[in-house]
Amino acid sequence: MDLSPGETMIFEGHPSWRSILGFYFWGLLAVAAAVAIGVLAASTGAGVAAGAAVLVIVLIWGWLRRWATRYAITTRRLHIRRGILSRNIEETRLDRVQDVKIHQGIGARILRIGTVDFDTSAESGAGFRFVGVASPDFIVRQVDRVIHEADAPPLPADPPPPPPPR
Repeated sequence: MDLSPGETMIFEGHPSWRSILGFYFWGLLAVAAAVAIGVLAASTGAGVAAGAAVLVIVLIWGWLRRWATRYAITTRRLHIRRGILSRNIEETRLDRVQDVKIHQGIGARILRIGTVDFDTSAESGAGFRFVGVASPDFIVRQVDRVIHEADAPPLPADPPPPPPPR
């Protein structure tokens, strides 16, 4: 992400690895199924090979899903980039953010992850959201801090020094 002059990065990251644990759970079930099918269809060696192949695919696929999504917050913008071969980029200015919400189910609270929804003045229907981020309350505090700093009136300039006595 290219920053404009005077713009600084506040947060940059990917969804937490904990956000794809459900994907890995289903992947382990697929590995077990591949082993069982391989053992029943051919032999133990074929089952182990099939299970290992499925395990490698699941691990790589999960890592790519996480790595291909990047979230960024600067002093001026929210930015989401998704994809490897094709790319989808969403961006909005912080001054358009009207409301910020955190969604956490009980499992997400235990894993300390959540989804942060940003309601903007030009809502596109799908919403602007950071999904599966670690410490979502930290992200909300950072956005709130930047918005409040931008809304704060500038500090008054020092008054000019009094003229020297004659």
